[in-house]
Amino acid sequence: MTWSQAYDPTGSWLLSTALAAIPVFVLLGTLAFLKLKAHRAAALGLFSALAIAILGFGMPVGKALTVAAYGGAYGLFPIGWIILNVIFLYDLADGRGLFRVLRDSLTGITRDRRLQLLLIAFGFGAFVEGAAGFGTPVAVTAAILIGLGFGPLQASGLSLIANTAPVAFGALGTPIIALAGVTGLDVRALSAMVGRQLSLFSMIIPFWLVAAFAGFGAMFEIWPALLVAGVSFGIVQFLVSNFHGPWLAGVLSSIASIGALVAFLHVWRPRRIWGAEKGGAEAGTRADCSHSRNEVFKAWLPWLILSLTVFLWGIPQVKAFLDGVWIARIPVPGVDQLIFRVPPVVPRPTAEGAVFTFNGLTFTGTGILLAALISAAALRYGPREAAAVWLRTVKKVRFSLLTVAAMLALGYTCRYAGLDATLGLAFSRTGVFYPFFGTLLGWLGVALTGSDTSSNVLFGSLQQISARQLGLDPVLMAAANSSGGVMGKMIDAQSIVVASTATKWYGREGEILRYVFFHSLALASLMGLLVLLQAYVPPFTLLVR
Repeated sequence: MTWSQAYDPTGSWLLSTALAAIPVFVLLGTLAFLKLKAHRAAALGLFSALAIAILGFGMPVGKALTVAAYGGAYGLFPIGWIILNVIFLYDLADGRGLFRVLRDSLTGITRDRRLQLLLIAFGFGAFVEGAAGFGTPVAVTAAILIGLGFGPLQASGLSLIANTAPVAFGALGTPIIALAGVTGLDVRALSAMVGRQLSLFSMIIPFWLVAAFAGFGAMFEIWPALLVAGVSFGIVQFLVSNFHGPWLAGVLSSIASIGALVAFLHVWRPRRIWGAEKGGAEAGTRADCSHSRNEVFKAWLPWLILSLTVFLWGIPQVKAFLDGVWIARIPVPGVDQLIFRVPPVVPRPTAEGAVFTFNGLTFTGTGILLAALISAAALRYGPREAAAVWLRTVKKVRFSLLTVAAMLALGYTCRYAGLDATLGLAFSRTGVFYPFFGTLLGWLGVALTGSDTSSNVLFGSLQQISARQLGLDPVLMAAANSSGGVMGKMIDAQSIVVASTATKWYGREGEILRYVFFHSLALASLMGLLVLLQAYVPPFTLLVR
């Protein structure tokens, strides 16, 4: 039996919007203010979403429950699979005492914690995002920062803030490719527009990140290094996105930033060192690394293997080969092609696909598991010892996996019930200010779904339709959905759970949310102002052509 979504079931768009927003307020409110543990907040959010979908928006009970199960399955595979195996790799390295060596090797480049943060959270995190996406960079960088002596809240929050600049291009351009697919717009035109919007922010993020960590005064002390890291990243991101496409914009810009920063630190040093041990001013710039080259290499080896595998797993040809070996596509019964989106969200009634794709070999988490197993062999773990570590890791992250499953179940329920579209239509009523609020719609989409790709799929078509109705450039607003979405990445529940798990700060997700929320909203608002200027104010309008 088919079912068509209704975006104004109450007859009042204001009341319908308020109903659609209830699951969001329940989830974020219980996390941030009632301080419930994440798996309990997620369960309450899911329950409220199901209740609103069924009672408020008329979704059949069977379809609602099936959609929630579909989302939960996606939460476990591939996202939960990533979390589990990244923490497994971390536990393997930590079990051999390698994080102490890793910390010492980084202090061999610089002992300044601000610069270590820049190298790991901004530079290396952007590389992992460009290669793998799906929460991997937050898990990896937060784990490394903990090993370097950062506190759990700092490691979690700062990793989330840093994971903004490359998110719009995601894993080898996936969000932009998905956006082109749902809008029919040219993928290179979208890539170029996102590059023009995001490159400026890529230059700002290093300054913002260090100011959030150490304050404005301490940030200005290392402004030359921040400028080198940000400008090298932003310029390469702009050039690649505008003259090549979205596929390598994240990877190449991160490599350029890391290389430029390391080279610069060999000829420049700050007057005051923010010490790794005390977090204060110390003499000297580089610590003497007493470890042998072999020890340092062994400490970095798991992360080098990880970088290689996630990069390989992101290459389309590799994915196609592995999918050819084995893949299972399971149409979701009662849902696939049986739920319709209708105007004005789409030009004509369109059936929603719902196919659970279990491509176990090409899951990014499988590549991470392979990296962990290779690392285990290199670190002389026996099969039984490695298996014991993996089982301990499963026990450790069990609540995190349940939370992610519940979060994705909530997101899928909102999507298939049309709650997301009701919220989107409310934004489109803002008229001349739509460029600003349309950008915030992308921010909200990522906050709800945990993915810039998913937000583009949800709202890309609506952005294009609204732009044409208001006489705006559809490429501008479709791109704004992706650019604004990156700022929502730091507050989506999925990423927060990944961060809390990587830092072993279970049950403190509400504190992490409060830590990053202002940064997320402020950066999203600034992006909205830029898009507003691009829409109406010369010379910013030149960036649209």
